[in-house]
Amino acid sequence: MVITSFLPNDSIFSLPPTLLPTDLTLDHYRLILSPEIIPFVQFFINSLLVSLIVAALSVIVATFGAYSFSRLDYPGHRIISRGVLIVYMFSGILLVVPLFKVMAWLGLVDSLASVVLAYLVFGLPLSLWLLGSYFNSLPIDIEEASMMDGYSRVETIFRITIPLSAPALVAVFLYTFLIAWNEYLFASIFLKTRTNYTLPIGIEAIYASSVTNTIWGNLMAASVLATIPVLILFFKLESFLTEVSFGSGK
Repeated sequence: MVITSFLPNDSIFSLPPTLLPTDLTLDHYRLILSPEIIPFVQFFINSLLVSLIVAALSVIVATFGAYSFSRLDYPGHRIISRGVLIVYMFSGILLVVPLFKVMAWLGLVDSLASVVLAYLVFGLPLSLWLLGSYFNSLPIDIEEASMMDGYSRVETIFRITIPLSAPALVAVFLYTFLIAWNEYLFASIFLKTRTNYTLPIGIEAIYASSVTNTIWGNLMAASVLATIPVLILFFKLESFLTEVSFGSGK
């Protein structure tokens, strides 16, 4: 993909293929980054904004929801916690029609808010399960000792539980970020205006564009640029993800 993005059009399908081409070009990147031809930068900003909002909201909601499942005892909490995970078993296509009706009723169709809400609905079940499992692995004695020292439960959550759960919170953030960054189905149905497109449907628009005539180099250049934020985020948070893996094995 990276090599193809730098190849001239007439060299992409040349035979035999080579891993170390000598004739390289930046024309595909120049075209992709030309706003008067393809608003790729707008697609990129839309995806980044949606993904960050979804990831942040998922961490906040899942933290308190998972804590209630793990630590609080109230009627039906086990049924609710299992029911939330069962929702994740349903394919996303089953949620399209009901979610679209809800978005239409709220007047959010063709807005970034519609995909933010859709991604939250789709990603929260597994986020709740992941954080709930991590909270269950934490010794409850630490929280009880904190409350015996005079801290309230809310203070204990912010001073003790959340700092100890930082690796799991990072994992949930990355997981929900990737869902929003790569999701195509809901975005293709909810977003109609080109300036509201996220990267997946924006890249599809590049493929279908008569301006680019389905030049594979343009698609590869767009795909390379779309991969960069994910790689940066992964390498920055790799140590936290490793800690989650080790913690889950104990």
